[in-house]
Amino acid sequence: MKKFNILKGIPANLPITNVDTDMIVPKQFLKTIKRTGLGKSLFFEMRYDDDGNKIEEFILNKDPYNTSSILLTGKNFGCGSSREHAPWALLDFGIKCVISPSFADIFYNNCFKNGMLPIILDEKKIEALVEYSKRKESIEVNLTEQEIKLGNKIIKFEIDSFKKKCLLDGLDDIAMSLEQSEKISSYEDKVKKTKPWAN
Repeated sequence: MKKFNILKGIPANLPITNVDTDMIVPKQFLKTIKRTGLGKSLFFEMRYDDDGNKIEEFILNKDPYNTSSILLTGKNFGCGSSREHAPWALLDFGIKCVISPSFADIFYNNCFKNGMLPIILDEKKIEALVEYSKRKESIEVNLTEQEIKLGNKIIKFEIDSFKKKCLLDGLDDIAMSLEQSEKISSYEDKVKKTKPWAN
């Protein structure tokens, strides 16, 4: 998993509440177990018409938002089924940070496991970020300092210290287990000697 620290970019604004995981990546694209290639399916039913042509009015089809790495959105983002393909599709598109007033719990936790930063902010603070989006101006997300810089203004955000460490160090569940490999090996050796019948 890639380490996350500082992210700069023009945020894309998708002011929709209750965006569920089927809207993020529809069920017909869930056949793959690869984390790559899903970016083209992101928000498929909002991005494309029935003939597969891009809908120009949709925010992520407009320049410069079609290369945004930061997404602003409404309440309860990522609700619905617990498909991990949702953060995979966002990441494959290039979005590494989603800012919302609230997230569905499973989606929120899946973000951290895949190297994406979900930030919870109240709606007034998000409105300030939306203005930067409208003006096509960059903002900076600094995970170490837990702050978002927009011009001369700084917006602080809260994050669980363990989840923060995992993102900063690029640790997913497997990497965290591997960090304890010496202790695990030592324990297994001890079991072999003290409880040979357990092997």
